Parts: sequence; C-alpha cells; structure tokens
Amino acid sequence: MTTPFPFTAVVGQDDLRLALLLNAVSPMVGGVLVRGEKGTAKSTAVRALSALLPEVAVVPGCRFSCDPSSPDPGCPDGPHEPGGGTARPARMVELPVGASEDRLVGALDIERALAEGVKAFEPGLLADAHRGILYVDEVNLLHDHLVDLLLDAAAMGASYVEREGVSVRHAARFLLVGTMNPEEGELRPQLLDRFGLTVEVSASREPDQRVEVVRRRLAHDDDPDAFAARWADEEAAVRARIVAARELLPSVRLGDGALRQIAATCAAFEVDGMRADIVMARTATALAAWAGRTEVLAEDVRQAALLALPHRRRRNPFDAPGLDQDKLDETLEQFGDDDDPDTDPDGPGGGGGQPPADGPEGGDPGTAPEAGPGEESGDSRDSGDSGDSGDSGESRPAGAGSGERPPVGAVEPFRTRVLSVPGIGEGAAGRRSRARTEHGRTTGARRPSGALTRLHLAATIQAAAPHQRARGRSGPGLVVRRDDLRQATREGRESNLVLFVVDASGSMAARQRMSAVKGAVLSLLLDAYQRRDKVGLVTFRGSAADVALPPTSSVDAAAVRLESLPTGGRTPLAAGLLKAHDVLRVERLRDSARRPLVVVVTDGRATGGPEPVALAGRAARLFAAGGVASVVVDCESGPVRLGLAGRLAGELGGSAVTLDELRADSIAGLVRDVQGTSRRAA
Repeated sequence: MTTPFPFTAVVGQDDLRLALLLNAVSPMVGGVLVRGEKGTAKSTAVRALSALLPEVAVVPGCRFSCDPSSPDPGCPDGPHEPGGGTARPARMVELPVGASEDRLVGALDIERALAEGVKAFEPGLLADAHRGILYVDEVNLLHDHLVDLLLDAAAMGASYVEREGVSVRHAARFLLVGTMNPEEGELRPQLLDRFGLTVEVSASREPDQRVEVVRRRLAHDDDPDAFAARWADEEAAVRARIVAARELLPSVRLGDGALRQIAATCAAFEVDGMRADIVMARTATALAAWAGRTEVLAEDVRQAALLALPHRRRRNPFDAPGLDQDKLDETLEQFGDDDDPDTDPDGPGGGGGQPPADGPEGGDPGTAPEAGPGEESGDSRDSGDSGDSGDSGESRPAGAGSGERPPVGAVEPFRTRVLSVPGIGEGAAGRRSRARTEHGRTTGARRPSGALTRLHLAATIQAAAPHQRARGRSGPGLVVRRDDLRQATREGRESNLVLFVVDASGSMAARQRMSAVKGAVLSLLLDAYQRRDKVGLVTFRGSAADVALPPTSSVDAAAVRLESLPTGGRTPLAAGLLKAHDVLRVERLRDSARRPLVVVVTDGRATGGPEPVALAGRAARLFAAGGVASVVVDCESGPVRLGLAGRLAGELGGSAVTLDELRADSIAGLVRDVQGTSRRAA
C-alpha cells in the first residue's frame, strides 16, 4: 500500500486545511466542497486527512461499523450486545464518478427476497464510510440523483434502501468531502447549499512557495516512508489536537452576541433558508474548540462566514462565488457583542482557527496562496484574411485592428422555452430531451442485460407464474429463477450537447445586431446551465473557423468566451460548418449516447474562396445526412433580404428564425419547428 503524503507537509492552502480540520473536529459542520483548478493538492490534502483521524471502535463482524458502546438498534447485522469491540483506523472511502446507485447505497438480492422472503442486503459505499470519510472527486460530474442520495444520507445520518416493498435502513454518518474543477461545470445551487463549507484553492504565484511544493513532492516520490517519518511528529501533534478539540467541543459557549452576528451576516448576504445560520454556528464553535477556547469570538464568526457563505449567497448563475469582506466586516462591527470577553484571538492554540504551521523543512515559505487569476479567456481572434467585410459603410472604432472590431456587450438575457432534440435518446440524465433512463416513469419491461437494477414486479410474477407446478412449488412462496426477472424500462429526460456556431464576420459587426445575438445566445446558455447540458462554441471570421470552446459542462466558460468575442473580416461559413461537424464527430467518439443540437447564428452570407455559398450548402448537407437537429438564427437586416439563412436552414434540415424574433418567446419556441421539420423529413 502506498504511503500517503502527510497532511502537515502540504504547502500553503491554509483555508483548505482548516476546513478539513474543522470537519474532523465536528462532523456536524456538514462536509467540505473544494473548488479549484487542477494540480492544486485538492485530492492530496483530502487523502492525507484520513491518517489524522483517531481510531474508531467497532463491533467485531459488523459490516456497518457499529459503535460497541452504543450499537445501532436497527443495524441489519444486529442486534448487538453493548460492550467489547475492536479498534481500527478510520476509513476513507472514494466514490467513483461512474458509480451506480446500487454501489452507493447497497443492493438487495431481489431473487432471494421474492423466493425466500429474506432481506439479503449487500452494503454499499455509504455503509463502508460510516464513522469515516466519504470522498467524491469531481463531484460536479456525478449524476444528480446520486448526489441527492449522497447528501440526503449525510444530512440524516442514515441510508434507506427501498425496493419493491423491501426496506433496509442503516446508520451512515461520515465526513463528506467533494472536490471539483469549476471549468468542468457547476453543481446546482440546491446541492451547493448541502455542503457545509466551501473552499476556493489555486496554485500559489510565489516562486519560493512553488519551489517548496516541488521539493516536497519529489522527496515523497523518491522515498515515501522516509518522507512520512520526517513528518511523524507533526502528524502526531495534529492528531492529538483533533482529539483535544473534540473533547472540548461540548464545553464551547456560543453566546447571544455571536448568534446575533451570525444571523445578521446571513441576512445581509441574502442567503436563502436557515441552513447557513446553523452551519455558521457549528463552524464558529468548532473554530473556538480548535483554538483551545470555550468562548466563540467575533473572529470565529468572521472565519465561519468566509467558509460557509460564499457558495450560498444569492448570485447569477455565471457569477463566481465570493464574499464582500468589507461588507462582512461592517456587519460584524454593527452587530458586535460588547459583552464578549477581551480575549486575544491569537491566544492558545493559535486563535482564529489557523491550521498548524509547517514542520521540519523550514516552514511554509511565502504567504498563503493568493487568489488565482480569472479564467483564461482564450484567443478567439482569427489572424487570417480580414479584408473586405461587405460593411465598408460602417464606422470603425478607434484602436481596432484592420478588419476587426472590439467585442460588444450582450443585451439583458431572457427566459427561453425548451429547445429539445426530437425522438428518444439514451444519453446522460438531464432535463432537456426525452430519453430512456434509470429514473422516470415506467413504460415497460425487458430482460436485464446485466445486473438487475430496477425490478418490474408484475412482469416478473407473470414470467414465473406458468412454471410453478413444474418447479415443484408446494408452499406459499413463489419459486422464482433468474430467467424470470424483468428489468423495468423507464422514460425521463436527458442532457444534450448544444453546439453554438456563431458568425463573427464583418457583416455581423453592427453593434446593435451583435448585442442582440449575444443576448440570445447567453439566454440559451443560461437554459443549458439549468438543464445540465454540455455546450460548445465555434466561431468563424476572416479566413477560417475556430473552436472557441470545446464541448464542456462549464457554461460559465462559454459565457466568458462569448462576451470576449470580437468581430470583423470575411464570412467563411463553410469553414464554420465543417469545423462544427468535426467537433461533433470527435464528441460522438467520446460519448456516443449524447445527442447534439446545433444552433447556427448567421445572416447566411458566405464570402471568400471560390463558390462560397455552394460550398456552405454542401457542408450543411452533412448535418442533414447525419440527422443532427439544428436551428439557424437569421441575423440578416435591412430593407433588402436575400433569404440566405433560410436556404441554409433547408440544407441543414432544420428551421430558421429572424433576428427580430429572438426576443421573448421566439427563439425558445423553435423546438416546435425542429420537431416539425424532423417529422416532415421522416
């Protein structure tokens, strides 16, 4: 077994280490969500924490890790007699992104339940994690229904398995830790709220600190055991401090003054519900216990707010989480408690809840990691031909390059109706198009192709009933064999790949027109965010097309690329369509079940090269041949209209809508046109 990297050897990341330690002191805080770019020691710190947790006493032979001093009276392996027990290290259980519901909560042997009437239950990961750590890497990529089950168990301290009238319950109290890279998509706000604390991590920009990170990583990889031995004293000290803080926690007093500050802070930042107040109270109490105090100070409340509120504050979907610290300080000062004792926040245990100092390798060089830079916007400019754009009469803004105009802002986004792909798919669970899924309404039954996950009871009984005499049935039980089992088929909703193909040429550069186009695309991005879609962005201008954003679950990234999109140059429409076709081809190899919806935003003009309009038509027919659902947003304006966008929609096998119809219900209502066109084509 590989020796883990020591927790106390992690360089910097003070907020991350503190949040993990506070949950180790008080699991009632509710877990930690760690957000940050790749390569920032998220997983390393979480895995290292398990070695610091005190050992737990368990009932010998119990698969659910019951405490021998107070065994769970409802334990499926019980009842257990109090007393005795053996000690073992606290477990850290990892939940894979591709795990099934049965792997998470456990599975019932349906065949034995029907034939013998016994609850033959195989525990899942929630049972394994009881009284330990449950770690979910890339939690934002986990299926929503699994996240719901996970967070419900964390909130209730128990897991319930209900299958066709058979019910099993067992205790499931664990420290929940999730990590995620925001570039790969966000969690729904309802799920964000279920995590007690959140931490933003980024790589340090201090050269000395980065040098120390590399030095320690190389030393550990060269000789893990020797490296761990050098940090053994620091690890033992932190482990002892966790035990002391746990023992002190029940004695910590949360005064009325601190409670007023907590309530005022939550109200000032307009967080919904009361969970934030409760989490802040528990976090502030844990901070005081970690600092070795029995009184909660204003500094504890402030630190608790920084950890518990950023992911809960009311914000737009494309806004990054954060907290206005000046506003926080003003609120705490306004509602400060004059009766609080004048206690030095830097007193015993390094008050304010600071994590332990780094140990034998010369301490932690530099300061705590500074906030990382904003998301890289990418280079959406095209260095190709930017000659005559066909809009020579339009004025060119000062400072703009030849043939290029700077980005313009989008108009206010608006609510859209649902754009969906016709037919029934089998893609990842979502909220857009019809699909066969594991969750939804039951529509029929079939023989299971693998492990049985959803029993269709009536169909199973019908399959077994004709064979009861031949099988020698003599008692009241039904003789069921595996061949009789039937899997329920269900219909729900899937997520799709919405690929935007945006004309950024000179003919689109009129500011009012481009602002309206960006506003419409931004509105559809907001809809994609809510429906858990993947999105991609292809732009074309000058002499070539560019994949401004490969297909991703991060609609935030797409919104950033859209805002920074410049315009100007010729209109290589065929290049844009061919680039989009290549993107779909590659994405189909990665995820063949996810169905695409292509939204082409253009005035239909094609310039540059021989026969550009005919070439664009041939490129469009590739989509029609592949049965790809598509919509063309016609951005042509003026008294004379050529109707090229409508002709392009016909070549694509899709529908078209004019730019004036983008507002309100117009573009959102295109689903009817998409479905109608597909039916006519069929």
